[in-house]
Amino acid sequence: MSPPAAPSPASNFARSAVLQPGSGFVATFRALWPYLWPPDRADLRKRVVAAFILLVVGRIVLMGVPFTFKWATDALANTPTSLERWLPWLVGAPLTLTLIYGLARVGSSAFIQMRDALFAPVFMHAVRTLALQTFGHLHYLSLRFHLERKTGGLTRVLERGRNGIEEMVRLGLNQLVPVVVEVALITAVLLTMFDWLYVVVLVVMVTTYMAYTIKATEWRIAIRGAMNESDTDANSKAIDSLLNYETVKYFGAEARETARYDRSMARYERNSIKAYTSLAWLNFGQAAIFATGLTISMVMAVRGFQAGTHTVGDFVLINAMLIQLYQPLNFMGTVYREIKQATLDIGEMFALIGRDPEIQDPPGAPPLRVDAGEVRFEDVHFAYIPERPILKGISFTVPPGRTIAIVGPSGAGKSTISRLLFRFYEPGKGRILIDGQDIAAIQQVSLRSAIGMVPQDTVLFNDTIEYNIRYGRPDATEAEVEEAARLAQIDRFIRSLPEGYETSVGERGLKLSGGEKQRVAIARTILKGPPILVLDEATSALDSFTEKEIQDALDRVSEGRTTLVIAHRLSTVVNADEIIVLDKGLIVERGHHRELLAADGVYAALWNRQRQVDEAKATLKRATEEEEQSVRVSLT
Repeated sequence: MSPPAAPSPASNFARSAVLQPGSGFVATFRALWPYLWPPDRADLRKRVVAAFILLVVGRIVLMGVPFTFKWATDALANTPTSLERWLPWLVGAPLTLTLIYGLARVGSSAFIQMRDALFAPVFMHAVRTLALQTFGHLHYLSLRFHLERKTGGLTRVLERGRNGIEEMVRLGLNQLVPVVVEVALITAVLLTMFDWLYVVVLVVMVTTYMAYTIKATEWRIAIRGAMNESDTDANSKAIDSLLNYETVKYFGAEARETARYDRSMARYERNSIKAYTSLAWLNFGQAAIFATGLTISMVMAVRGFQAGTHTVGDFVLINAMLIQLYQPLNFMGTVYREIKQATLDIGEMFALIGRDPEIQDPPGAPPLRVDAGEVRFEDVHFAYIPERPILKGISFTVPPGRTIAIVGPSGAGKSTISRLLFRFYEPGKGRILIDGQDIAAIQQVSLRSAIGMVPQDTVLFNDTIEYNIRYGRPDATEAEVEEAARLAQIDRFIRSLPEGYETSVGERGLKLSGGEKQRVAIARTILKGPPILVLDEATSALDSFTEKEIQDALDRVSEGRTTLVIAHRLSTVVNADEIIVLDKGLIVERGHHRELLAADGVYAALWNRQRQVDEAKATLKRATEEEEQSVRVSLT
């Protein structure tokens, strides 16, 4: 089966209007139905129809179980029945009827298993399609959304949504729908062979049973929630205490920690007792309601036998049909609870799909055309929150093929400029142009394909070095990947590894040093080959020796490209064509390195402060080395 196509932005929005989660099972199932009955998959729709037919046939065969039981009983009692008219050869053959009874049980089970196997591709396709659509939409949502949400929380929504679809379809298909079909069949049998009073008893019993189950389950959900919360609280206190083992010892607080844990466990004990007690009441109430309905029906059958209108087999039939119904009814509390939880989980998934991204392409937006690569900011204002403006009218131009550096103290708005250039956010006022094209009016995909980024904190995928370099251009050849690594001065290091380019970098690239990760990021950007390059404090987290090597690699990457350097360490931008100094969201100085030093302003103050810090570090390093040398001499 081919994978469903990745959702485009347009298809996301077209479908999200239909996929509102609603407030209950019916609304959620209605939203799920297009995925269970996909208009472009005739094969899956045929499976749905076939599965429903198997469900009905399976319940009819299962209904044959109490009937064969009845006929066998009547045969043993030598009681004439209507079977004489339809199957006279079975009259007086209790052994044969007993064998048919066993075959009916096996046959009903076979139909159930065939139905499940036939329907599995349908609901798993729905799970896959919805998960894919949600995952694709998460990437389509804007940066602000992801900064405000925990990534782990989003993956849990995705996981719970997938499980919720499986639970809703599985429980609906295996429990809820079969109960409805079986009640309908029993109703038809009672109306045909018995009396309408039996139907009244059945309907009242099932209605009362379901109402009581739902009410008691709602009560139990609250109790279970309190029990789970107290369990989590007890576990968290235990983990917190054990992780702080030394602190507990420092303060002699063993008894205090034990008492603290005991308070949580006492609360868990009380809630657990309530949970078990409520389960006992639920089971007792269900049994009492069903036993009452069953007893009334059997009393009516006994009176019919005494009146000569029913046989002993009819008495057995009533008992067998209702006992057979009790088993699926007994799971209704679990079914209700699980379907309710599945409805909530699926609703969260639909809410994600229905969420509009903050940054959207205008209808019919053209792709970006990069001829020279000029970048221009015109009176750009921006604030993450209105009360705290970050940029206050920034205007500058990065000429084609030139390097412009942006420096300034922390919080001046330097990194915000790169986020605006990538259009992760929209300016509150002003505009940003590339070769005269307003980036707000073009396709975001084309914009980001034209810009390369080497960030300060390089995060790699938990895959091979080759995969991470090739991420810049997935269709690149092996030779192109190796050439990019060579230009980034990491090819020799990679070849020294036992597995070479197939070496795993670990989660977030933790198996590599900071400098090695930066070189991988540079190689990835070289392979991408963008006309515009952004270096966002790409060396600030490295030691001086590694910084010099990485800076040399960055200088080579920047040649011939329009480059915007956002720098913390001023020593990395002394050769920039122009340096722009930001302070409190405003451009306070601009010019070449020597000009800015001569101006003795903000830039000169930053430069002098960094030199003092560097000199202090160098002095400390020399003193440490001299002390170590004197120790070695004294030991010899």
